[in-house]
Amino acid sequence: MTTIATILEQARARNQGWPYAGAVTPAEAQALLLADASVKLIDVRTNAERDWVGRVAIPDTQHGAVQWSTYPGGVANPEFVAQLAAQAQPDQVLLFLCRSGVRSRHAAKLATENGYQQCYDILEGFEGDKDGAGHRKSVGGWCAAGLPWLGA
Repeated sequence: MTTIATILEQARARNQGWPYAGAVTPAEAQALLLADASVKLIDVRTNAERDWVGRVAIPDTQHGAVQWSTYPGGVANPEFVAQLAAQAQPDQVLLFLCRSGVRSRHAAKLATENGYQQCYDILEGFEGDKDGAGHRKSVGGWCAAGLPWLGA
């Protein structure tokens, strides 16, 4: 039986020298969110991405949203740490999610540098990589894994 401790141990074992705790697969992230109501998903995509593409289907109490960069323009969010502090506690398990797993790594690193002790990147992100036709949601990620999400 997979437990919270087992999932987090596997996530830490994946750490390849990253400056944050580790990384979880989308399925592991879902298992953690279902098993422990104190686990929080921090969606670092832009507000536009969440509004137009969709979001993970979890209770609002577990869903945090802090843009890594803003839309339009893609400018770094200077209020990232302050906005994270308004939604999460330093000792809470935080799962960072973006479109494909790049911004979430940066967010997990910055959160760790600011005292958050249990920051995990969700590998592959929400939409995953592009397929041969240049479309997302079919190669890796939360959606391709068949996990619950709310469409735009």
